[in-house]
Amino acid sequence: MPEKFDVIVVGAGPSGTSCAYKCAQAGLKVLQIERGEYPGSKNVMGGVLYRKQMEAVIPEFWKDAPVERAIVEQRAWLLDKDSMVTTSVKNNSWEEEPCNNYTILRAKFDQWFANKAVEAGSLLINETVVLECIVEEGKVVGVRTDRPDGDVYADVVVLADGVNSLLSKKLGYHNELKPEEVALTVMEVLNLPKEVINDRFNVTDNQGVTIELFGDATKGNLGTAFIYTNKESLNLGVGTTLSSMIKAKMKPYELIEYVKNHPMVSPLIKGAESAEYLAHLIPEGGYYSIPKLYGNGVLLVGDAAQMVNGIHREGSNMAMASGTLAAETIIAAKEKGDFSEDTLSSYKTAILDSFIGKDLKKYKDANHTFEEQPQYFKDYIPMINRAASGFLTVDGTSKRDKQREALKTFTKEKGTFTVVKDLYRAWKVMK
Repeated sequence: MPEKFDVIVVGAGPSGTSCAYKCAQAGLKVLQIERGEYPGSKNVMGGVLYRKQMEAVIPEFWKDAPVERAIVEQRAWLLDKDSMVTTSVKNNSWEEEPCNNYTILRAKFDQWFANKAVEAGSLLINETVVLECIVEEGKVVGVRTDRPDGDVYADVVVLADGVNSLLSKKLGYHNELKPEEVALTVMEVLNLPKEVINDRFNVTDNQGVTIELFGDATKGNLGTAFIYTNKESLNLGVGTTLSSMIKAKMKPYELIEYVKNHPMVSPLIKGAESAEYLAHLIPEGGYYSIPKLYGNGVLLVGDAAQMVNGIHREGSNMAMASGTLAAETIIAAKEKGDFSEDTLSSYKTAILDSFIGKDLKKYKDANHTFEEQPQYFKDYIPMINRAASGFLTVDGTSKRDKQREALKTFTKEKGTFTVVKDLYRAWKVMK
């Protein structure tokens, strides 16, 4: 007779491990299945860990976890081909424990996190592929793996198998993702000595910086690039929606090389050695792409549930929060002895009432608008650069005349009505 568990979690990323840890902590019998050689071996993200949601899973985790640097400064660059307009928020108090956010390396962090779930009582099996969910009389009752005699049963199965969740597709919970609903991001880990990072980013040993790059970093297409500081390396990456990549006939490896050679970027990475090259699909469909989140004996969490806020580059926090909410739903269902769709439906309510649902709803039209209106990245960011550079060029022209010229930079190229209309449209989708 196959072994029976209370919970089977498919995937050992932030969402799956959060769920496994919380369920095991509550005394449930948990099996976590990971297809990679170890947790983190196949997981990719920019590298920012949000403290608040992680702390909700493991209080004071930072005292033990392999975090890299506490983020004390967050920068945004509006790039043109040879210039940039920047904003920055720096707060040294963000370094004080508990810190605001941290940078991490997934290969290290995910192993540590999964081991914490094991210590709490979860059973972790690596290098195992889940082929499909086992469905009996309309209820998910377990999973079928690629191992001999690989059928395993449980009261509830949690699908944390990533953006292209094949398991939920087989259940009919969501359709194939459209090119505009997913972004392809490529990333390199670049080794640099700690002292060089500290000097170039104006930080001390434990302080970190994040930089988000818009505009020319993606050749004016919808997307962003990023640079995040680790202890002795940088995470540098760039991504655009697949639809933008297809329209512009861009190749991912060419795009990241373009960013690395940009005159505003190259001085920061000079002399760095490439240690790792990664590529990953990121759900960008937002609120409208959320699939069916629950069924008889099954829940979807994290990227598998399309829970990413692309506007604020937030994903890991939503993943951990969704895993925690799934665990709470499962624990309540266990107490009732009922894992039906009706009982598990409270998970969707919890998601929509949380910051996850509220933020995804707030920006529900943003990606589509910026995809369909490319002038925001292709035209306005270069115009901002030209206007700012012109205003700050000292050439004997009065500042009042400079102001007029700066305003004319926008109105003479686009027309006053078009500029006002575009500003209103952007405000409407971001408000």
